[in-house]
Amino acid sequence: MGMPTGPERDGVHLVIKSDPLAVRGGLANLLASPLLCALNDAARGTAEIVLAEVLNNIVEHAYADISGDIQITLCNRAGGIVVDIHDQGHPFPQERLPQGTLPETCPTNGLPEGGFGWFLIRSLVQNLTYRRDKLGNQLSFILPTEADSETVSSFRPT
Repeated sequence: MGMPTGPERDGVHLVIKSDPLAVRGGLANLLASPLLCALNDAARGTAEIVLAEVLNNIVEHAYADISGDIQITLCNRAGGIVVDIHDQGHPFPQERLPQGTLPETCPTNGLPEGGFGWFLIRSLVQNLTYRRDKLGNQLSFILPTEADSETVSSFRPT
């Protein structure tokens, strides 16, 4: 699964396997790092939601029928925490990020099973970019170091 390495306060680098249990453990390790522990509760909640969504999407889609590693690097910079995630799984369709529009809901049918992840990610991060190159998928974004607790709590299940 891997433990965070690197300068503890300014950055973290972690490599995890592309399976749900490794993602769960890797997410716990990231959230326990001094870099993310230093965030206020709302910003830490944002980091947890975004990282969980991104990592689970990589396992479910990029590595749907193959396995491999997911490399995560977090760096503390002015304006937020820069997150770079690299995997060698399948690319996004047309090598583009999903639009992140909310799925249609029907009060009589309840909420759909999925379709909320990219809306959440796009709503909670800054400077979201994706590229596919010969080394695989590279996703980058900035997590805010100060987050509005009302915004974050509106995305959490009650």
